[in-house]
Amino acid sequence: MIYITRKASFNAAHKLSRPDWTEEENTAVFGKCANPNWHGHNYQLYVTVKGEISPETGFLVDLKWLKDIMNTSVVDKIDHRNLNLDVDFMKDKLASTENLAVAIWEQIEPLIAESDAQLHCIKIYETENNFVEYFG
Repeated sequence: MIYITRKASFNAAHKLSRPDWTEEENTAVFGKCANPNWHGHNYQLYVTVKGEISPETGFLVDLKWLKDIMNTSVVDKIDHRNLNLDVDFMKDKLASTENLAVAIWEQIEPLIAESDAQLHCIKIYETENNFVEYFG
């Protein structure tokens, strides 16, 4: 079994806020991240797939294929967008990095499953100090 990872970057705005809570409740729980005027991040997305090396090609997957899946299914939909308002697969979800990782998994896992590889991990850096890993 071998693992290979592809990285992509995107910029997006969001706020952490529950519509059923008051502004004071949201601020108490989410702090600055509940700013009613939003805030943004320069995200780093890592997608790791696993499987066996093809004896014909010498690699697990064509990384251009993986890049295309990441761009079409995720990056093109969220780059320079508002996660709360503009992203179909984040509709009605709290726009935390944890929920974003799960939603990205749900977007790309069926596409990767059509290949000989398996999706192993989604890793998203929200800042240089904070990241989420999701293993499905």
